[in-house]
Amino acid sequence: MSARSWFSPAAERLRTANPYVVDSALAALVLFAVSLQWIFPDEGDDRLTWQGWLIGAATAVPLVWRRRAPFVTACAVSVATPVQAVYHAPPPDVMYGGMVVLYTVAALGRPWQRRVMLVGWLVGVSLTMMHKEEPQPFEYAFHLLSVVCAYGFGVLARVQRAYTAELEDRARRLERERAADTARAIAQERSLIARDMHDVLAHAVSLMVVQAEAGPVVVRSDPARAEAAFDAIAGAGRDAMAQLRRILGVLKEPRGDGGAWRLPQPGLAELPGLVRQVGDSTGLRVGLSGSGTPRPLPPDTEVAAFRVVQEALTNTVKHARATSATVELDWTEDELTLTVTDDGQGPGSGPGGHGLIGIRERAAACGGSARAGRGPEGGFRVVVRLPAAVGREAALG
Repeated sequence: MSARSWFSPAAERLRTANPYVVDSALAALVLFAVSLQWIFPDEGDDRLTWQGWLIGAATAVPLVWRRRAPFVTACAVSVATPVQAVYHAPPPDVMYGGMVVLYTVAALGRPWQRRVMLVGWLVGVSLTMMHKEEPQPFEYAFHLLSVVCAYGFGVLARVQRAYTAELEDRARRLERERAADTARAIAQERSLIARDMHDVLAHAVSLMVVQAEAGPVVVRSDPARAEAAFDAIAGAGRDAMAQLRRILGVLKEPRGDGGAWRLPQPGLAELPGLVRQVGDSTGLRVGLSGSGTPRPLPPDTEVAAFRVVQEALTNTVKHARATSATVELDWTEDELTLTVTDDGQGPGSGPGGHGLIGIRERAAACGGSARAGRGPEGGFRVVVRLPAAVGREAALG
């Protein structure tokens, strides 16, 4: 087992352990370390007395509360350490308790507490060393460097903890953003499916209702026409089923290549078939014309253009009581204008408002706009502007 693989789990267990247990063990270790100098004194040094041991204990016992009250603990150890050094000359070889509290204050204390402790210990060590007989320059350097190193390790720990906290907070924010993006994508997909299903079903059902109403009227007088009506009903139903399968394909499980299983959605190329179907099924005279040079459209804009015309013609069949309608495609350099005009009464005479809302939503989703109202020569007109591929980014902002 490598040292790294052993150290990482041990450090994690130590970090998550009970703070009082860890700090009590640290205080006991420091107390043992400061007692060694007097238990096993060098030649000429004072032996341990109970007063000296109590002073040494005063540099260690407060460490039990070092994380609960870092500055108070540091003050207690800062007082006891020079007293220990003066009472038992020479000063202790290593300021164990002092290094621990300096590390703790540097890691957990407030800015002013950190500055006070660093300056106080540097000055206090220098003054305390003067009580030693013939102090050597390396001893000054050793103790002062111990103070600076302990403080520096505490600063590194504080910076590392702040960096880790920032990374964790960023990860949580990214997770929340991903969840929000997923929720928005689901909501948009549901809205798209709902609009498509509404357009498909409303169109198919409207055609079937018109044919079903005409069937009983001609079933005896004109059997051939009645048969054609029933054929139209069956054709509308089959077309609706095919389009519903196409729409519901987005709900299937992803394929092995990671893409959702989708059949091609209808686009502008299917508009002549739509116009022909409406005319054949309902008897409505529908004309299709275009002007300008066709431009590339994004795939979703192609679908929106088809659905807009489909919904406008569905409203005409259901509510307008019209005899004719025209579909015009006007191409300019950066947009396509769709205009559907009929000679009827418009959706104001029936519950056609939901379809118009869907038209506006589809246009807005592609960066376009839609308006509907009375035509200049009567009837009802729907005008939708959709950006071409070159103007799509600017239109969506």
